[in-house]
Amino acid sequence: MLNSVAFINRLKQIMEYHQFSASSFADKVGVQRSSISHILSGRNKPSLDFVLKINTVFDDLDLEWLLNGTGSYPKSKDEFSNSGTTIKNTSNIKKEIQRIVTFYTDGTFEEFIK
Repeated sequence: MLNSVAFINRLKQIMEYHQFSASSFADKVGVQRSSISHILSGRNKPSLDFVLKINTVFDDLDLEWLLNGTGSYPKSKDEFSNSGTTIKNTSNIKKEIQRIVTFYTDGTFEEFIK
């Protein structure tokens, strides 16, 4: 479960690093200003859509750090490219696609399992 206080602190860290006010951060991420205010005050918890919007906007953000505090912010330059794709040394690890989830703007999704 998401620790709301820790999440809020990490959100504030992102805002301070990029020198955003709450309203300019809301504009950058594409959410209503009141949404940011409610999350920062602890009134509302962040939705999945909100978290994904933040992750999409900031290439220097590691989603694991945002959600769990694991790692650091910002990611080091060698961990991400201009496209936001994470680059890590995985030469000893075999990875296979397990599932793909596609989220649509109407709130529905499709899951493809291998």
